[in-house]
Amino acid sequence: MPTRFATLGCRLNACETEAMRSLAARHGVEDAVVVNTCAVTSEAVRKARKEIRRLRRADSRVKVIVTGCAAQVDAEGFAAMEEVDLVIGNAEKVEPGTWEGIASGRTEEAGRIQVGDIMDVARAERHATDGVSSRSRAYVQIQNGCDHRCTFCVIPFGRGNSRSVPADVVIERIRRLVSAGHREVVLTGVDLTAWGNDLSVRPRLGDLVWRILDSLPELPRLRLSSIDSIEVDGRLMRAFAEQPRLMPHLHLSLQAGDDLILRRMKRRHGYADAVRFCEEIRRLRPEMTFGADIIVGFPTENEAMFGNSLRMVSECGLTWLHVFPFSARPGTPAARMPQVDGCVIRERSARLRKAGKMAAEKHLKAQVGRVHRVLMESPTVGRTEQFAQVEVSTPRLKGTIARVRIAGVSGNRLTA
Repeated sequence: MPTRFATLGCRLNACETEAMRSLAARHGVEDAVVVNTCAVTSEAVRKARKEIRRLRRADSRVKVIVTGCAAQVDAEGFAAMEEVDLVIGNAEKVEPGTWEGIASGRTEEAGRIQVGDIMDVARAERHATDGVSSRSRAYVQIQNGCDHRCTFCVIPFGRGNSRSVPADVVIERIRRLVSAGHREVVLTGVDLTAWGNDLSVRPRLGDLVWRILDSLPELPRLRLSSIDSIEVDGRLMRAFAEQPRLMPHLHLSLQAGDDLILRRMKRRHGYADAVRFCEEIRRLRPEMTFGADIIVGFPTENEAMFGNSLRMVSECGLTWLHVFPFSARPGTPAARMPQVDGCVIRERSARLRKAGKMAAEKHLKAQVGRVHRVLMESPTVGRTEQFAQVEVSTPRLKGTIARVRIAGVSGNRLTA
């Protein structure tokens, strides 16, 4: 039986799953199931353990291999699970030698835990795949790791320090994807705006975006995944102003709207910085839309502090919210701070999600009557350049970009 994969967490994990899938097939690894875990919250770790148990119950004969951020951070904890046969680290999972060892049995002879010190990894992995993709959109990893130490986050200890994929490698990967028919490429990483800091001439993300667009005129749409707005460089701002092929949509890592909470999180921006960034980029690109990650109930957050996060939705003009009820990660500084009551966190999360829903509805209603270029993800559903879903009445060929006039709103989708 070919190796099967269960992927939890971010798009970066999805990219790395495709690399593992290719390596496992190349080396003939069979009768195994690989769980690629996430560690961003305690709930993510709980889900990983639940999935491991479910997979073992479904088939007691397969070899269960666990990897990903949760496995990197707590290798011994996962190895102690009776359902787990092997734990491999985030660096090891994309190394050909790991999969050759699994196929030959050498890896098991070396022990159940094959997890090295992720902080010793100094260069970006040369994955065996260009990215994870559908017919229409492809995600390309350009960066891994993080040099920052936010007080709530364990991801640097799962991913290591920031390291960048060289521009020439990124461009060649995208060139192959475009040649294969992909119409949109999304650049992804752990800390995207840190791209280039470890390369010899220290280029910035804006430099990479311009090189991609200049080198690949055949690429119709380029999109960025989550970014840290305080680290956005001037050339990237100019690209949004001058390059229509760079999509007018950004997902911002804001995390909170209160300055004291942001300092306790060890973030590098304040409330005014976030508002100023959104205003400036909208001045350059009026149709820009924003998503954002916001944590609710960070330790010491009171009602007034939460009110600042709530106010940020309207002042920054946020449209697509990802709301995270705070979940203490053992070993982080935030876990040792005075915690907010769980009932309060749930109530505030519900209020923030409601504000996000109202903001999304306002954006969708404002599109009625307008003409949009929609990348078709299926014959009847696609996405606008601002990432809103559109359901069309007349089927189109998947992967094409269609000009449609928006007729209405149905739930969380536009109709055309």
